[in-house]
Amino acid sequence: MNFELLIPITLFACIAYSIKAVVDARVRKQLVASNGAPDLVRSILEGDEVNRRLSSLRWGITLVALSIGFAIVEAAGWTDITPGVIAVLVGAVGVGNLASFAASRKLG
Repeated sequence: MNFELLIPITLFACIAYSIKAVVDARVRKQLVASNGAPDLVRSILEGDEVNRRLSSLRWGITLVALSIGFAIVEAAGWTDITPGVIAVLVGAVGVGNLASFAASRKLG
């Protein structure tokens, strides 16, 4: 594997995540400092927390479905990338997204 390519990609991802974390924290700080209605601030922050939790649920279900797709490819003994292999993996991601949608509707 070409690790020289992995280092800049990881660095870019870390920088992007750091910027996102700082911007989110600053927006929350300004929201609280704006002296708005406490009920409005509370509802916005609770909605943000629910969205974050549902996002984690979506990623978890989708990644589990994708791992099941990879397990199917491995169990079938497919070693080459063919349209059938891609269809299994894309189908697994689709099933994961549909399952996460159903779970979020049930929980929300």
